[in-house]
Amino acid sequence: MNHKQYFSKWQRLQELLITTLLGDIPTIALGPKLRNFVYRRIFSRMGKPVYIQNGVEFLGTSAIEMGDEVYIFKGVRMDAKGHPNNKIYLGNGVALERYVDIGCMDNTCISIDDETFIAPDVCIAGPGNIKIGKHCMIASHSGIYANSHKFADPTTPMRYQGITRKGIVIEDDCWLGHGVTVLDGVTIGKGSVIGSGAVVNKDIPPYSVAVGAPARVIKSRVTKDLVAS
Repeated sequence: MNHKQYFSKWQRLQELLITTLLGDIPTIALGPKLRNFVYRRIFSRMGKPVYIQNGVEFLGTSAIEMGDEVYIFKGVRMDAKGHPNNKIYLGNGVALERYVDIGCMDNTCISIDDETFIAPDVCIAGPGNIKIGKHCMIASHSGIYANSHKFADPTTPMRYQGITRKGIVIEDDCWLGHGVTVLDGVTIGKGSVIGSGAVVNKDIPPYSVAVGAPARVIKSRVTKDLVAS
């Protein structure tokens, strides 16, 4: 076993020991304060203060970075393991509500910038890179999937035909309504609103309001002159 493999196994053991011992301590027993203090040993970076409720699962903590005043609620799962270049970044003031699931998969960076709110039961998955800007609101049961299965060959099972991984960008100050699906290769422009249940399979210009499956722009939030500037 080489030095890198040994170090990786030691990191994983340390991660398991700390999260197993402290992960389920409830708020009433000072669980968030203990996690805020001890988890700093295993994360790439952890700001002050960070509130982590009990029942949160972390994998690959050495690739997870958090800013100040981050809130992570019960049932959240963050998985950065699987590739040495994986990274999950949470900016200052980010809040992940219950049962948010974030997974890098392979050579992936998932970045959620300052003061963005992710509602319950949202799934954010690589292996394509995903960048979510500042001050965004992602409503519950939405899915952001930076991958798509290839299916051109009908003689081969689709699971063996590979995937695309173009990546997704959601720019600053976007609001995604309940149950929105964002597919691989999409950029949603700054200040856009995506209506509940929409399926976004192509780029959305800045300051647009888009609805439907597939999503279509129905109006702009500002005049064309302001959008151009």
